[in-house]
Amino acid sequence: MAEERTEEATPHKREKVREEGRVCVSKDLNAAAAIITALLGLALMGGMTWRTLTGMIQFMFRAIGDGAVLRDGWFAWVSWEAMKDYFAAWLPLGGLVVLFATCTVIAQVGFAFTGEPFVPKFDRLNPFSGMKKIISMRSMVELLKGLLKSAIFAVMIYNAIKNYLPVSSKTMQMPLEIGSRQFWDMLWTLAMRLALMLLVMAFADYFYQKWDFENSIKMSKKEIKDEYKQMEGDPQIKQKIRQKQRELAKQRMMADVPKADVVITNPTHIAVALQYDRGVMGAPQLIAKGADYLAQRIREIAEANLIPIIENKPLAWALYENVEVGEEIPEDFYRGVAEVLAMVYRLKGKASQASTAQNSTPH
Repeated sequence: MAEERTEEATPHKREKVREEGRVCVSKDLNAAAAIITALLGLALMGGMTWRTLTGMIQFMFRAIGDGAVLRDGWFAWVSWEAMKDYFAAWLPLGGLVVLFATCTVIAQVGFAFTGEPFVPKFDRLNPFSGMKKIISMRSMVELLKGLLKSAIFAVMIYNAIKNYLPVSSKTMQMPLEIGSRQFWDMLWTLAMRLALMLLVMAFADYFYQKWDFENSIKMSKKEIKDEYKQMEGDPQIKQKIRQKQRELAKQRMMADVPKADVVITNPTHIAVALQYDRGVMGAPQLIAKGADYLAQRIREIAEANLIPIIENKPLAWALYENVEVGEEIPEDFYRGVAEVLAMVYRLKGKASQASTAQNSTPH
């Protein structure tokens, strides 16, 4: 039995769904935006469109009256001129509608370009899966939505016809300019009412689509765990990677031991190597530390490179427990480390004096 999906989709799941072309978008909202934009565009540019179209009609009549249709190639010439005027009349309005419709889609889903929806999927040809889609809850909601819109629009159109029919019949007896203007005002009012009603229903559809989309991408707790494992990797592989990283870190640490000024031990279980460059460092720096086998290796490298090894059990333990490799020692350990370094410098000074005296002795 499949586990119930009760958890919100993770960002990774949302990105994956988006790449598949599944986004939350309301077609009704896109249609409402396009219709309202077209109506407002007609209100703003209707005069220009009307003048261009009437100019096109007048041109065609003049061509007939002037006898231009009797010349060779008249049809191509008249068609080209009429087509230019026609596109010049409707192109600005069409461009405005396309622009606002595109902005409406981007406002809902952002920029999402993918070719996944166009990839052929043969499982869609399965009649059983097709029947499931037909009788699904989503298809029933879409059917009810369509019936509701049809009923509302039918009532609005019926009321408009009942109220405007007597007035529209009178406009036919008026002068053409006055009658057409009144008829246009009635048509405009009806169209705006229908468009605003469609916009209200479109917003309701958008919130439904949002709710339905969020439900469709919900995940079960097992899916979230599986996704986490997939993203983070197999625990055994991660453990091997961490082990390899520790080995590399140890190798780098052991390579820094010859740079140390002193190695402090406890004396067998713990060893820490310190370096102090007064011109660069504000305080001595711990460049290597280890216990048991690592402590033995640090001592061996120190002996091979003639680095002083000082036994100080409390200080060795304290540095090992409280300071990480690469860190400068805290102020709490300044006194103890200063005493050790002073001892080292004295030893180095005596060794230097002995070497000088040995070199100056005549043979």
